[in-house]
Amino acid sequence: MESVRAVLIDIDGVLTVSWQPLPGAVEALREIRGAGLGIALVTNTTSRTRASIAGALADAGFPVTAEDILTAPSVTAAHLAEHFPGARCALLNSGDVAEDLEGVTLVEEAPDVVIVGGAGEEFGYAELNRAFGHLQRGARLIAMHRNLYWRTDQGLQLDSGAFLVGLERAARTEAEVTGKPSPAFFEAALARLGVTADRAVMVGDDVESDVLAAQRAGITGVLVRTGKFLPETLREASGSPDHVIDSFAGLPALLLGSGQP
Repeated sequence: MESVRAVLIDIDGVLTVSWQPLPGAVEALREIRGAGLGIALVTNTTSRTRASIAGALADAGFPVTAEDILTAPSVTAAHLAEHFPGARCALLNSGDVAEDLEGVTLVEEAPDVVIVGGAGEEFGYAELNRAFGHLQRGARLIAMHRNLYWRTDQGLQLDSGAFLVGLERAARTEAEVTGKPSPAFFEAALARLGVTADRAVMVGDDVESDVLAAQRAGITGVLVRTGKFLPETLREASGSPDHVIDSFAGLPALLLGSGQP
């Protein structure tokens, strides 16, 4: 780990659960930042803007600003600007992330692109059927992520990946994924930090979308046993994480040799 110069960190389930800090997470992030390592908080969260996330984390004691945060909506906006400039887009998402979709034209009817964000009460039959209709009429499908579930203080909650599979099969199409595990998401984070993949570490609670996806991009992967982590998902994973630690509180020990992970 001596060559590591930057750390990519998932938020939900790694630093916080329901925006409450996990034990030792604030202190660990302060130690890592104090050691001079670059930090990017990379999240598929689609219910809050970067500014809102930064505010919630700062209020909890984490030493972060909006500039440290890369979200699936912000990466989606960049993807649309590059590949679908001027496209009319229908958004199916729980939460207001318009601020992070700068430059994206959002419409209710006749979209060129259907964007699927994070699930919530908005993912009812009428909304999903409307998206299905747009896809049948030729709209492209873009998904901010494929997460099946996430953990809150009420336990595991269903996420939009479960609905996305149904839309893809019904409309006979395949979504372009812009958030994790998309390689472009990790490339954007590395570019922001100014480091190459072999000098970076990715820390997450999702073995597939966070850790193994990062490892395929050449980044060292660290899985934490918090958040959505389940022993069976690790056993059934498509590969093996480079490292597995109990929680983010153990990361300084792994990176900096400060005690035991």
